[in-house]
Amino acid sequence: MFNIALDAKLRGCDLVKLRLGDIAQGGVIRQRSTIIQQKTGRPVPFEITEAAREALAHWLERRGRRRDDWLFPSRSRDGEHIGTRQYARLVDTWVRMIDLNPSAYGTHSLRRTKVALIYKKTGNLRACQLLLGHGKLESTVRYLGIEVDDALEISEQIDL
Repeated sequence: MFNIALDAKLRGCDLVKLRLGDIAQGGVIRQRSTIIQQKTGRPVPFEITEAAREALAHWLERRGRRRDDWLFPSRSRDGEHIGTRQYARLVDTWVRMIDLNPSAYGTHSLRRTKVALIYKKTGNLRACQLLLGHGKLESTVRYLGIEVDDALEISEQIDL
């Protein structure tokens, strides 16, 4: 779940609702997928890295055959997916396992992680906007916490 959360850059409410068909076709895990966001109704494309595909294959083997199609099924509610609260508890556990302060991290940290690295490496706000499914570039700027100094640094790297 951790790997797909990083790759997909989805809000928790969308991540927990992933279905097998969203990530695999004919028993083969896809390299890319697109999900329609619940909050905005906008599509969010994402890649599924090799590490995530390996983790998903292991998870699907462990998960076994089930009647439902949820990627992350609930253990307590038959036929349902895990809830966002359970996802938040998992993130809290993962953060504690690596000795970080759980109050500083949450499910949204996973949504932001990869896109922040993409922005830092490329400076491409438009790509970040598309990957997050934001309607306005200004939303992406706020979301990533881009400051004036960042914008000026990018501008200085461009020679005309």
